[in-house]
Amino acid sequence: MDSSILIESFAEFAKFKNIDRPTMMRILEDVFRTMIRKKWTTDENFDIILNVEKGDLEIWRNREIVDDNSEDIWDDDKISLSEARKIEPDFEVGEEVSELIKLEDFGRRAVLTARQTLIQRVKDLEKDLLYQKYKDQVGEIISGEVYQVWNREVLILDSEDNELLIPKSEQIPKDRYRKGDVVRAVVQRVEIINGNPKIILSRTSPQFLERLFEGEVPEIFDGLITIKKIVREPGERAKVAVESYDDRIDPVGACVGMKGSRIHTIVRELENENIDVINYTDNMELYIQRALSPAKISSIKINEETGRASVFLKPDQVSLAIGKGGQNIKLASKLVGLEIDVFREAEEFDEDIDLTEFSDEIESWVIDELKRIGLDTARSVMAVSKEDLVRRTELEEETVEDLLQIIRQEFDSEENN
Repeated sequence: MDSSILIESFAEFAKFKNIDRPTMMRILEDVFRTMIRKKWTTDENFDIILNVEKGDLEIWRNREIVDDNSEDIWDDDKISLSEARKIEPDFEVGEEVSELIKLEDFGRRAVLTARQTLIQRVKDLEKDLLYQKYKDQVGEIISGEVYQVWNREVLILDSEDNELLIPKSEQIPKDRYRKGDVVRAVVQRVEIINGNPKIILSRTSPQFLERLFEGEVPEIFDGLITIKKIVREPGERAKVAVESYDDRIDPVGACVGMKGSRIHTIVRELENENIDVINYTDNMELYIQRALSPAKISSIKINEETGRASVFLKPDQVSLAIGKGGQNIKLASKLVGLEIDVFREAEEFDEDIDLTEFSDEIESWVIDELKRIGLDTARSVMAVSKEDLVRRTELEEETVEDLLQIIRQEFDSEENN
């Protein structure tokens, strides 16, 4: 294979892969020096001259002339006087011989190997460039076109036809993909699997919602408003705590926009996810009140040692605080960083009964378990839903149903009397 054909074909391939000229030159020289070392064990006394545009390659072997009887005659960088004079008859001992090495001198197999090595080096470099490109974009939103939809993941192509993946776990449950759709997502992570870069995108990450807010709310992008925390049930509900560094700016109003213009764009992108924007505060009681909105709270008791907050509400506010499927209270707990327990507020005139008075009907270990979570009277137990009792204690659902029935019967019998 002629050197010009080899270099030109490689140069064309490298340009197609967007490899810059200095990198291309470095790869070419590395490959040719590897060929030299395989044939002559060293490349220290060789010069390589490349002209990628013209496809020219010159390899020069430089050796010092020594006497035929010299002990150095077998050194790689030495040549005997008799051998040197075959190249040029008037050479003398001590002079340097530069001999042009042709590509054919390496043999056909070595040249073909070099060609494959060049192509592989470019592919490896391309993988590394892709990895570095997306590693620097982790946490940023990108757009891509849906190329293929599978059960467990969706294959996306970016503007340069690089393959990106959105696993099922990173898709909003309401998302429906078709080939050709343009999808926006945040770069979640970049991995190397069997030597190949794997770029994972996400639409469920809190970072995705944060970047969407930055794109729609200039005050966030400019740093006048900061997002303190985001918690999500993707596609269903999210709570976003925001704070303003400028007293003249209402952070909640700025995020929502005139008639909801800013937040509606985000909601549509997230398949109508219900987004609560909350004004952040260091006052934990006030923060909990805002987090449980739209429910109106009567009183709050915070136990910092256990990391729990007991919230008391009027009976008609309990369902609002808990929310559909417990979403509201679950997200509120994550937002404030405390486990929130909801209680129905007992009326002042309601009589109550200490749990120890039920010791003949309820086993003592069950009463101890209820007291462990702060429930020591009959009405305090009744103020908590069955589901909440099962979640907060070590009691089985059947046991909870039995004790609630015992307590209700006691109050029913008192009312009948």
